[in-house]
Amino acid sequence: MRAAWYEKPGAAREVFTVGKMPDPIPAPGELRIRIAASGINPGDIKKRQDTFGLGMSYPRIIPHSDGAGRVDQVGDGVSAEWLGKAVWCFGAQSYRPFGTAAEFTVVPVEKTFPLPDGVTPDQGACLGIPGLTAHRAVFVAGPVSRRIVLVQGAAGSVGLCAVQLARRGGAHVIGTVRSSSDEEAAKNAGAHEVLRNDPEFRERMAALAPDGIDHVVEVAFGANIESDVELLKMGGSITTYATDNATPKIPFWQMVFKNIRLYFLGSDDFPADAKIAAARDLNAALEAGWPGFEIAERIPLAEIARAHELAEHPVRPGRIVVTL
Repeated sequence: MRAAWYEKPGAAREVFTVGKMPDPIPAPGELRIRIAASGINPGDIKKRQDTFGLGMSYPRIIPHSDGAGRVDQVGDGVSAEWLGKAVWCFGAQSYRPFGTAAEFTVVPVEKTFPLPDGVTPDQGACLGIPGLTAHRAVFVAGPVSRRIVLVQGAAGSVGLCAVQLARRGGAHVIGTVRSSSDEEAAKNAGAHEVLRNDPEFRERMAALAPDGIDHVVEVAFGANIESDVELLKMGGSITTYATDNATPKIPFWQMVFKNIRLYFLGSDDFPADAKIAAARDLNAALEAGWPGFEIAERIPLAEIARAHELAEHPVRPGRIVVTL
């Protein structure tokens, strides 16, 4: 099969190789997907750059955990009904060496879900990590029906999913964005109101939620923790999956006096039932007409280094997808 891989960490153009590898064979409980589209997530870039100094987990890595295509082989114990189905998958390169940046990938059947009719492989390839993270971020503290949910970074990949899932969960959703150009994306995802973090932010929040916020989905924990705590009601909650500062200070006593609940989220290690619930709800959203993600660029596998560079330094809004 054609595949892209790296055998040392570093800059995309310095470490990627595109070439031939043996076709993988699904083990018991696994299925093989002929990949049509492979999604790039920030975690894929951090692994390749060795951002956290952990080194190479495996001697050779085919990157990308998320992808979409059609099932063409099944291992022992997997129903033949999967054969030929259009699917999306997650976790292909979570605790495994070979992800979706290849003609074929093999994944456990429980990490594979049908792609709804009319949904493109491009969209399916973008669902996994952002969608599962968003679902956990919205619901880990409990149901959100009739609650006010603030989604920080509502135009990002996780943010868009969180807005849509919270709206479908019955919440009143307020999203924040960095610029006016992002407002439409957040509104199309389902946000009732969209605000920018400008000097008028707190005044507008006080008008929209005079009694406070019930739950915050946070993308920039270090930068926003103090304002989040100020905005929350007694007993409110914060879920965070990213930070601008790796060692942020927190307003401890304010959090104690408000009985704030704080959840840190790492998508690879979510409970299995949470991942299944997320996939089910994401598919339901797509089937109900949610348009999903804007695709900024579709880059062929041979140019995967350029795809990673575009994901690192975007020139237009939307996701970068590697195509096969």
